[in-house]
Amino acid sequence: MQIRDLPYPDPGVADARSGPRFLLWLGRNQLGGQLKSLFWGLLHHAGVAGLPVGAGLAVQAVIDRSGTRLAFAGGLIALVGVAITVGDTMLHRTAITNWITAASRVQQLLARKTAELGSALTRRVAAGEVVAVAAGDVEKIGWFVEALSRFLASVIAIVLICVGLVLYLPSLGVLVAIGVPVLALAVLPLLPRATQRADIQREKAGKATELASDTVAGLRVLRGIGGEELFLGRYRAASQEVREAAVRSARMWSLISAIQVLLPGALLITVVWQGAQLALDGRIGAGALVTFYSSVTLLLFPLRHFEEIAMAYSFSRPSAKRAARVLSLERTAYEDERGGLDDARPVGDLYDPATGLLVPSGLLTAVVCGDPDAAGRLAERLGGHAAEEEKSPSVLLGGVALDDLPLDSARASVLVQDKDPVLLSGTLTELLDVPASGAVDPEKALAAAQCGDVLDALAQASVDGSGDPMGARITERGRSLSGGQRQRLALARSLVTDPEVLVLDEPTSAVDSHTEARIAQSMKALRAGRTTVVFASSPLLLDHADRVVFIRAGEVAAVGLHRELVRDDPGYRAVVTRETEPEHLTEAQHPTKRDPLMAPAALRAPEETEESA
Repeated sequence: MQIRDLPYPDPGVADARSGPRFLLWLGRNQLGGQLKSLFWGLLHHAGVAGLPVGAGLAVQAVIDRSGTRLAFAGGLIALVGVAITVGDTMLHRTAITNWITAASRVQQLLARKTAELGSALTRRVAAGEVVAVAAGDVEKIGWFVEALSRFLASVIAIVLICVGLVLYLPSLGVLVAIGVPVLALAVLPLLPRATQRADIQREKAGKATELASDTVAGLRVLRGIGGEELFLGRYRAASQEVREAAVRSARMWSLISAIQVLLPGALLITVVWQGAQLALDGRIGAGALVTFYSSVTLLLFPLRHFEEIAMAYSFSRPSAKRAARVLSLERTAYEDERGGLDDARPVGDLYDPATGLLVPSGLLTAVVCGDPDAAGRLAERLGGHAAEEEKSPSVLLGGVALDDLPLDSARASVLVQDKDPVLLSGTLTELLDVPASGAVDPEKALAAAQCGDVLDALAQASVDGSGDPMGARITERGRSLSGGQRQRLALARSLVTDPEVLVLDEPTSAVDSHTEARIAQSMKALRAGRTTVVFASSPLLLDHADRVVFIRAGEVAAVGLHRELVRDDPGYRAVVTRETEPEHLTEAQHPTKRDPLMAPAALRAPEETEESA
């Protein structure tokens, strides 16, 4: 696999049972790249090991005044120099390729899992943790995959050099053969504590990242209530905790590095002292001493890879664990006797067995819940995104369980728009360029969502001065737009897709009353013949619904038209009109009972209107 071939056509199915298993799976899937890196690493180390031999031969040739052997030694040094150059260059190239391709594979897996789970992902895993995995952990995982082949090349080179030294000069070779494993294993007792400190550091860093992400997402609200300094102080405290944990972790790794310098130095001094004694006794020549000394000196270079692989594994193991945790999440599946279906997209009524909610096909059904969080969970379940802890049966569409459908078919059949939809950066044309049936063009969708003023604002802000709103750029998450404008653009995007079933969770909560009434009327006309579910408590939307379902305590409590339920059901009336007056008031004393449709403009909270947004 080359970098130019990225992204992978199919990143595969990860073994996400644990962090180490995930790392092993990554290594197996890049076996070709690992073998290439191993080969070039062995060539590089072979060249490095050949330098002492050439140097020793050259010294002995000078002592013996042999020009032929001196020329041979020079040719050997030149040859190993070429081997070192080529091996090191290609080793770096293949190692970096392994790093980038491994990181890219992990990013593709995470992107695929995010698309599969949708907004249910952040209910199971904190948003800060997902960001930490996608932004920082993939690099650490790639580091271990890249370092593994270089470490194996170093191990093989060290074994071969030690065997060669024992055969070349047994009296000193045995000393080196015993000392090198001691050097390699000397830091093992310190690794658990170093790993523990590194884990603590990354855990605190993940919490700080999550806090920063939440603060940025709620910055407008924080400014409105004057809470910037409070959250800034919390982030400063969290940042200091991360710094202190990083310092403690760095101290331990500094100690490991110091040991890796001290012990090899002691071995080198011992070898030099013993070799000098042998040379003085006439048992070895000067060239042999130079060869042996140079070999031991260069032997310390591959030993550094032991420290690197220990650090790489210590840093990548918790990163792989977090990535595996995200990748192990699955859509909640309800197993029944059917055992799966083909790609055919079902049509018909939408039914939730858990609550008893029935949404007739082709109608606009409004759902009223007293608890906004419960409404959000029900909306997600209608789209087949039930939370992992929920054990309720799957929602049925036309009698077919959504969890039995292939993911693509389920997503194409039921589209859920959250109460806080995300607008990606790009032009308005790119925003509306989504998989769709083709029955609804962008102009109709924008008109139905009452986006005229949004188009005017985008036309004035167009960079090229053409005045074309479709070519105007939208900033990340649409932060340059008001809350109501973002909602309406998101609604237009959902209408363009024209799914069989469209589920909208509070689609107009940040829109003023007059615009909301027009949206309800035009959306109903545009979606005629299609199934639409709207979670709302605004009478302006509810009055346009073909059917209103009131959910209380997780079950259907009442079904009917809005005006009928306001008149006959006190619980429903309390939710949609936000009653605070005692129940004993007469109808003449209660303005919302005289005309329910007068309530929304007067009772709507000011912070929910577009003007305040």
